Amino acid sequence: MKPPLQVVWFKRDLRCEDHAALAAASRLGPVLALYIVEPDYWALPDTSLRQWQFVRDSLLDVDHALRERSGVGLQVVVGEVLAVLTAIRRDCGSFTLHSHEEIGNFWTYQRDQCVAGWCRAQGISWQQYAQFGVRRPNCSRDDWADFWQAFVSAPCAQALPRWQGVAWAGALTRHTWPQWPGPLASLGNCACPGRQAGGRKQGLAVLGSFLAERGRWYRGSLSVTSQAAQHGSRLSSYLAYGCISLREVVQAVRAAQGQVTEPRWQASLAAFESRLWWHCHFIQKLEDEPEQEWRELHPAWREQREANPQWFAAWAAGRTGWPLVDASMRYLQRHGWLNFRMRAMLVSVASYPLWLPWQAPAAHLARLFVDYEPGIHYPQVQMQAGTTGINVPRQYNPTLQAQRLDPHGQFIRRWVPELSRYPSGWLHEPWRMPAQQRLRYQTEQAYPEPLVDLSQAQRLARERMQALRDAGFKQEARRIGERHGSRRRAERAGRAAQRAEVASAQLSLFAGTD
Repeated sequence: MKPPLQVVWFKRDLRCEDHAALAAASRLGPVLALYIVEPDYWALPDTSLRQWQFVRDSLLDVDHALRERSGVGLQVVVGEVLAVLTAIRRDCGSFTLHSHEEIGNFWTYQRDQCVAGWCRAQGISWQQYAQFGVRRPNCSRDDWADFWQAFVSAPCAQALPRWQGVAWAGALTRHTWPQWPGPLASLGNCACPGRQAGGRKQGLAVLGSFLAERGRWYRGSLSVTSQAAQHGSRLSSYLAYGCISLREVVQAVRAAQGQVTEPRWQASLAAFESRLWWHCHFIQKLEDEPEQEWRELHPAWREQREANPQWFAAWAAGRTGWPLVDASMRYLQRHGWLNFRMRAMLVSVASYPLWLPWQAPAAHLARLFVDYEPGIHYPQVQMQAGTTGINVPRQYNPTLQAQRLDPHGQFIRRWVPELSRYPSGWLHEPWRMPAQQRLRYQTEQAYPEPLVDLSQAQRLARERMQALRDAGFKQEARRIGERHGSRRRAERAGRAAQRAEVASAQLSLFAGTD
């Protein structure tokens, strides 16, 4: 009797190693390895050409690995998922569908609900496997840490050394894969010459260099963008698109911990593993409440902030008049990556002194991040915007941040060339320089004045936040904390240790996996 067809639907899991869906399917029958390029997804406001280019790099890697193992490459199709699955069923007969659980944006959440309904109606079995240490369903946070430890400690999933691959006539040939499946109008807005190249081979090289040398200075090098680019793991994009698995990374870090004796190395590797725990903690938040992408976690914050298209456009273009803010935005535009502290500062500036609704900045940053991971991005944006109700709002002062993190102005001068001639004494607050003197240092393009008076705007933001904290605010915050809180604080004795843990989570999550 002919074994049944197994369809492995690749999504944000672009690898063949430690791939639970592929490992299971390879043991059950011939495998059709499928990737569906969804034009509607790539037209969303949080997706971009730079992300697709990273994905396309990674698909080429997967295709090569599949050809080596099964003789047949990745079957890439452009279209809507239900239409593609219906066509495969028509041409190939019934099949079992395998995929990893995807904790994506709200669009992919609704798409997967439609796929589940289609599978039930067609009598198709859809087997889904955990991609991260994220539990579905998650009944309680109380034992979640134990679940995470069990997940990352389990052996990596191994497919058969060789299996029978299946080609489908409806798939594209490799040389006809799209260069960009989204709207043509968005092409010019997304160029990212400094982005990382995608693919498993690249991801393993980045992991190897981090564990061999770069990671030695991980701890203590993450606040300054230039240092974080060198000593941060830089694995965030490879984890976001599944070029390497979280389990592989955790186990590699633990193996490295057993080989180093230098205290700095040990502390850095321990700090990095902690960030991987937080990585899944935040993704679990979005899994438990997908509406966080567009709705404030705490209802008291809904419809409180005011849209200002002019201020938003200046913020998005890196023209706020605050040098470190603008340098960070411009760096991000070119590289598709930014260290966590600067990510947090960008959101803080948009949310407090500019008092903008967080949703538009969140979508803009998502487009710019090559490492866009919805489960981290939206809970983190809401945390920095102060809308969770369970985290202390942090108002970053961009001038103080610049003075502390870029005291000599090298980063600012590189990314804000309008200020390249300014003396160091005026560089962090160029608006304070007398107008007549400013003409002497001005370049061809003048640098703008700050959009608002920072101290006044931040004071007004504090007053507005205080006004929201009515009698019912804390009660709702307790409910949110019960559902989404980490529980790690309970493991530590003393209130000071608890406060330090919360601060560590807020300040260093992205720095750990970026």
